[in-house]
Amino acid sequence: MPSRRAILTSTAVGAASLITGPAADSARAAALAGPRGRGRGRGRGHLARGVSFNVISDIQGDLKDFAAALVDMAEINPGSAGLAVAGDITGRGYDFEYAAVRKVVDKAASVPATQAWAIGNHEFYVPKYASPGKLSESTWPNGTTEDSLFRSFYNFAGRNKVYSEHSFGGVPVLCIGTEKYMKYHDPKLTDDVWMSDAQFAWLEDRLAYWTRRRQPIMVISHHPLPNTVSGSHQKPYLRNYLQADRLLQIFGRYKDLFFFTGHTHWDLNLSDWYVNRVVPGTANLDGFHVINTGAIETGWQTTGRGGETTVPGPFNQGLQVEVEKGWVTIKARDFNKKEWIRQARVPLSNTKWG
Repeated sequence: MPSRRAILTSTAVGAASLITGPAADSARAAALAGPRGRGRGRGRGHLARGVSFNVISDIQGDLKDFAAALVDMAEINPGSAGLAVAGDITGRGYDFEYAAVRKVVDKAASVPATQAWAIGNHEFYVPKYASPGKLSESTWPNGTTEDSLFRSFYNFAGRNKVYSEHSFGGVPVLCIGTEKYMKYHDPKLTDDVWMSDAQFAWLEDRLAYWTRRRQPIMVISHHPLPNTVSGSHQKPYLRNYLQADRLLQIFGRYKDLFFFTGHTHWDLNLSDWYVNRVVPGTANLDGFHVINTGAIETGWQTTGRGGETTVPGPFNQGLQVEVEKGWVTIKARDFNKKEWIRQARVPLSNTKWG
């Protein structure tokens, strides 16, 4: 999918604390049940008997709004157990852009120690440039290798795979994403998401594991699945995943699965910012939960004629998630206005949190 936004020329980085690798399930369970995410001066989620954390996406070089969001999240959720970023960490994927994001995180007065970073399509835009200041799409990939783009993300995120597992105060958080930038493999494709059999097997294993332990599961990915949240009912968001049906058949079995996606930048004021998605053939008539993460950089909305247009005025949105007492409450936030936009309160069906 060609980007319908201008490619930015500045961006950045942050540190990731995570649980990955072939560690035994017992070790994972012990770690995820352990102390709730702590950052500089921060400990447990601030809820009396639960866990709270934040989810944002699409920084894309807008470091001023990113810094403002971190300040607001620290004020409204001082005990946040974690921060998830659903992709488009940078504008293009340059190492100096990742470093700029890291600088903002490091300078912030208070940030959760546990951070879950998902990969987005903007992490693969270096090949459009002959140099950082010279756009040259006609000579793509301009000497940039696919492997170097993934290595830049891995170096930033502190891991060696796109997919990963994290703990936000005992709540399992799974990051998934593309393992290929498809234009290197098929000139007709660009930002399409491709997931390996290994990633699918890992995902199915972790979902089954945490469901057996009656835990709600948070899944973070950059791209929306078709016909879910705002924007995903129209082009260019109907074919983001090359294996969308396979992913839907997996997710559709889990009532307490919460799928957070960015990419669209669509406004969290829209009524379909949160939806239930029922997948035929999965025997789960309650469906799973899908949530739009808004965006840090530039808001978008429908033209009403099948296209998109920018949201006028400043835009800087994200989420706060609270897990407690048999419920998950998801709150949409305007970080610039420091105002709540709306919320969804979702009952859990099979969980120790009840």
